Amino acid sequence: MKTTPLIARPLLVLLIEDSEPDIVLTEEAFDDASIAVDLVVARDGAAALDILGSAARGERPIPELILLDLNLPRIDGLEVLDNIKSRNELKAIPVIVLSSSRSPLEKADAYACHANSFITKPLDSEEFLETVRGIEHYWLTIVRLPSRS
Repeated sequence: MKTTPLIARPLLVLLIEDSEPDIVLTEEAFDDASIAVDLVVARDGAAALDILGSAARGERPIPELILLDLNLPRIDGLEVLDNIKSRNELKAIPVIVLSSSRSPLEKADAYACHANSFITKPLDSEEFLETVRGIEHYWLTIVRLPSRS
């Protein structure tokens, strides 16, 4: 008997980033991902909280992974992170801080707000692509996300 392979739905990743070049590079890296990814982009902290609020209310799917820049317009990344980790509907979502910050204090603050990982963005675009591919490999291939049990 021939079986039909199951087609898994794409993994929903929320990218919270205001830098257009970083958005484009991240999209490029996920386009080459080994699994299907639906990348949703929020270009500032307020937009991110709107997306996450509607997801928490069941109006849209909850992201399975969040990539978060700290230096965002309107509402900063630490406030977004604190909001995510303080809401029962959202707190299990892994949040990877992907920031240009090299400040030990910002790194400590991110972990104090329960970031799952803190990665400093490389300045070189090829290194940035490799970093995002590394995130994709680890978080989307190796790790078993709560929503994908």
